[in-house]
Amino acid sequence: MTTSPTSAPQNSAPRLGLRANLPQFVLLVVVNALVGGMLGQERTVLPLLAEDVFHLSAYSAGLTYIVAFGATKAVTNFFAGTWSDRFGRKPVLVAGWLIALPVPAMLAWGPSWGWIVAANVLLGVNQGLAWSTTVIMKIDLVGPERRGLAMGFNEAAGYVAVAATAMATGAIADRAGLRPEPFLLGVAYAALALGLSAFAVRETHGHARAEAARRPGPEDGDDHSRMTTARIARRVSIGDRAMSAASWAGLVNNLNDALAWGIFPLLFAAQGLSVAEIGALAALYPAVWGAGQILTGWWSDHVGRKHLITAGMLLQAAAIALVAVGASFPVWATAQVLLGVGTALVYPTLLAVIGDVAHPAWRARAVGVYRLWRDGGFAVGALLAGSLADLYGLTTAVWAVAALTAASGLTVAVRMYETRPPRRTTAGPHSR
Repeated sequence: MTTSPTSAPQNSAPRLGLRANLPQFVLLVVVNALVGGMLGQERTVLPLLAEDVFHLSAYSAGLTYIVAFGATKAVTNFFAGTWSDRFGRKPVLVAGWLIALPVPAMLAWGPSWGWIVAANVLLGVNQGLAWSTTVIMKIDLVGPERRGLAMGFNEAAGYVAVAATAMATGAIADRAGLRPEPFLLGVAYAALALGLSAFAVRETHGHARAEAARRPGPEDGDDHSRMTTARIARRVSIGDRAMSAASWAGLVNNLNDALAWGIFPLLFAAQGLSVAEIGALAALYPAVWGAGQILTGWWSDHVGRKHLITAGMLLQAAAIALVAVGASFPVWATAQVLLGVGTALVYPTLLAVIGDVAHPAWRARAVGVYRLWRDGGFAVGALLAGSLADLYGLTTAVWAVAALTAASGLTVAVRMYETRPPRRTTAGPHSR
C-alpha cells in the first residue's frame, strides 16, 4: 500500500510563511469557503421558514435555531483549540465535516421545528470544529508577519461563501419554494469538504512547534509549554487587556450577526420586500464583509490592530441604526454595505490580536477561548433581540443592539493596547 500525501512525514524543520506554504494555504481557504457555505444555506430561508411553514409567531421562539447554533458553536470552539493541540489539527477538521453530513437533509425534510433546532446543534459543532481548525492551521503556516493577511483570506473565503449561498438559496426559494431545493447546495458542500479534508489537507501542528522553538524565552517567567487551559482561559477572558477586549468585541460583533441573520429578514418582510429582495440584502452584508477582509487583514499588518477594531465597531453601530430608521430597499442596502465594511475592519483583526499575543505553545487554545466568547454572541444576540422584539417590536431590538455595539467600540479604544509585532526591516533566511 502506498503512502498517501496526507500521511507523508513532515519536514523536520517546517518553513513558515505564506509563499512557502501556498498550496496548503489555498486549499484551506477553499475548505473554509465550504464551511461558510454551510452557514449561508440558512441565512435567507430559515427565518421565513419559521413563520411560513412552522407558524412560529413569537420572535424569540423563531430564533431558537440561532440560540442552538451559537451556544453549540461557542462551546465547540473551546474544545476545538484544546483537541487541536492534543490530537492535531487535521483529525479535528475531518470530525467537523463528518458531523455536518446530515445537516442539509434535516433542514430540507425535518417534519417539525425540533428537527431544525437539532440540525443547528450539529451545524454549530461543524462550524466550531472546522472553522476554528482552518483558522489555527493558517496561523500555523504563515508565521507572525502575515497573520492579519492570513486571517483576512480565511474570513473572506468563509463570508463570501455565506453571501453567495444566501443569495443563491434566496433565488432558489423564490422559484421553487422554501424546502427542499435551497438546501441541496449544502449536500454538495459537505461531501466536497469532507473529501478535501480527509485526502488533501496536511497536518500543521509541526509549524506551530517550529515557531515556538524560534521565539525568545519568556520575559514574564511563564513556562509556556506548561500553561494550563484554565490559566489560558483566564488570560484571554479577563487577564490580558488586549485579548479580553478582543473577546468582548468579538461577542458583540456576532451578536450583531445574530440580529442580521434572524431579525433583519423579518423586518424587511414586514415592509413588503420579496423573498428575492430579502435574499439580496442578506447576501450584501456578508459579501462586503467577506471581500473586504482581504484588504483589512493586510492593512492591520501595516498600521496596527487597535484603531481598525475601534473604527469598525463604531461603523457597525451607525449601520445598524440606519437599518432602524430605514424604510426602503436602497436605504437598507446602504446600511448593509456599511455594516459589511465595519465588520471587515473588525473580524480578521480580532483574530490577529489573539495570534499576536498568545504564545505558539498555547495559541490554539487561546483561539478556542476567544471563539467561545465571540460565537457565544450568536446565542446572546438571538435571545436579546428576540426578547426585545417580542416585548417592544423589531425596531426597538435593532436600536438596542446599535447602542451596545457603540459601547463595545469605546471599550476597545480605552482598554486594548496595540499588539502588531514590529516589522522586520531586512530579509532573513525565512523571508516571505
